[in-house]
Amino acid sequence: QVQLVESGGGLVQPGGSLRLSCAASGSIFSIDAMGWYRQAPGKERELVAAITSGGRTSYADFVKGRATISRDNAKNTVYLQMNSLKPEDTAVYYCNAKNIVTTTVRYVQLWGQGTLVTVSS
Repeated sequence: QVQLVESGGGLVQPGGSLRLSCAASGSIFSIDAMGWYRQAPGKERELVAAITSGGRTSYADFVKGRATISRDNAKNTVYLQMNSLKPEDTAVYYCNAKNIVTTTVRYVQLWGQGTLVTVSS
């Protein structure tokens, strides 16, 4: 069974930085796109950034210039480096992976359990 395990959330001051990590565990052969979404209280979940297996990246307008998504395919891990954090970045951040192929099954999509990022002084 494949699981996405996130880490790196926490409390950070405005203007600070944070690096989130998400590792996919299991007997994985390949993963297509991986990405990060976030959901603030009372709001819908929204895409923050995504990266394909080939390294092509995309970002939401609200993080362009402040975030960098990267991945290590050998470790089935995706990272999100966020800088110049603002209070409005406060949310639960979820890792997402699409088309995960293992030695036995294929998952169309998986979500991590979420990690809370709080930006506050």
